[in-house]
Amino acid sequence: MSDKPVVLVVDDEKNSRDGLARALRRTYEVRVAESGAVALKILSEGPVDVMLSDLRMPVMDGMTLMQRALAGSPGLTCILLTAYGSVETAVEAMRHGATDFLTKPVNLGELELVLQRVLRSRQAETENRQLREQLDSKFGMENIIGNSPAMQEVFDVVRQVAPSRATVLIQGESGTGKELIAKAIHQLSPRRHGAFVPVHCAALSSTLLESELFGHEKGSFTGAVERRKGRFEMADGGSLFLDEIGEVDPTVQVKILRALEERCFERVGGQETIEVDARLITATNRDLKKMVAEGTFREDLYYRLYVVVIQLPPLRERAGDVSLLLNHFLHVFNQENDRTLEGFSPDALDLLRAYAWPGNVRELRNVVEQMVVLSRGQRMGVRELPAHIRGAGSSPAGAEPSGAGGTLEALEKQAILQALKAVGGNRTRAAEQLGISRRTLHRKIAEYDFTEVNRV
Repeated sequence: MSDKPVVLVVDDEKNSRDGLARALRRTYEVRVAESGAVALKILSEGPVDVMLSDLRMPVMDGMTLMQRALAGSPGLTCILLTAYGSVETAVEAMRHGATDFLTKPVNLGELELVLQRVLRSRQAETENRQLREQLDSKFGMENIIGNSPAMQEVFDVVRQVAPSRATVLIQGESGTGKELIAKAIHQLSPRRHGAFVPVHCAALSSTLLESELFGHEKGSFTGAVERRKGRFEMADGGSLFLDEIGEVDPTVQVKILRALEERCFERVGGQETIEVDARLITATNRDLKKMVAEGTFREDLYYRLYVVVIQLPPLRERAGDVSLLLNHFLHVFNQENDRTLEGFSPDALDLLRAYAWPGNVRELRNVVEQMVVLSRGQRMGVRELPAHIRGAGSSPAGAEPSGAGGTLEALEKQAILQALKAVGGNRTRAAEQLGISRRTLHRKIAEYDFTEVNRV
């Protein structure tokens, strides 16, 4: 079977039909039809990428053919041809589903450019859809749902970088789904049959992290009762994901750099040099460039990691995706809790859409789960919302408003303050409600330096 794109030429004029077919056969697999009925039969027999149809034909004109063809094959690309072109006709054709509209006699150079453009667009849409399907089926939906341009850019970069050997740095705030994207890169790469090995660097001291990454020999330190492989070894032939790389101590950064550059290392307390082939994917919610300037992150490691960068947008910059995520998690938690809730009240939706979401998608997921579990009716209202989101709907005196007029920093600051007030100043509980780590909450409080926290 040919790998060429399939183009169907529909025209009741034999000379026009055959002329187009001859011109296109050098590049495409061409099928021809002398009427709308024959064209529909060909479409029912196998896939067609593009249909070129004359507009004026007896019995069934090109507009009617296009509408019937799209009803049966929604992914079909349609280009209409006519000797009687007008702006009104072109607009009507586009409104009914035509991708483009050309006048006869057809300029073959112009036709070739149009075909190349629509086929590239079709291929990109197919690849993005396949990527979303693979991500959805394997890794959940937390940060994959979204029609925003920023998320479409993420899909494009993931698709391009996955087959390569390049080191990838994923940047984004806590809760945006960095590990999910790292898993997607691994799964879409030639290394997908190897292991995906994650390490959450912030959870370990520098001594423990070194042993965790590179392994240790028996007796190398107190408690080392046996030899242990490190995560680099476990990831041989696969991918190693270092989350929160900005929290790694400089002494361990040196060893990571050497393992990256030389693809070898020694276990803690060992003499044997171990060679590994592991792709490194890292993630951070910190500004590594600023840390380099401050001397807390090695410049040479920074440039070694900064090969391909994927920037995940915070949820507050994807406002149009909030409703999609709310509906998705409502469906998930309805199923998990054997509930049949219908949705959110208009007032609750207004507050949810206006909220700053400092904990991003993770926080949104937590909020929907809480609302589903605690709801007493079929539709969740304002009373089911957590107190800090209800409070964010009305700005306290002196605070920025929660609507579009406030800066992003002001919105986030207000959300953190409201969460702290709702739990009586307990920072651990506030972090849980916000869907962020306690360490991140402490850093946010220090960054914003707001005195209101001390009064909570």
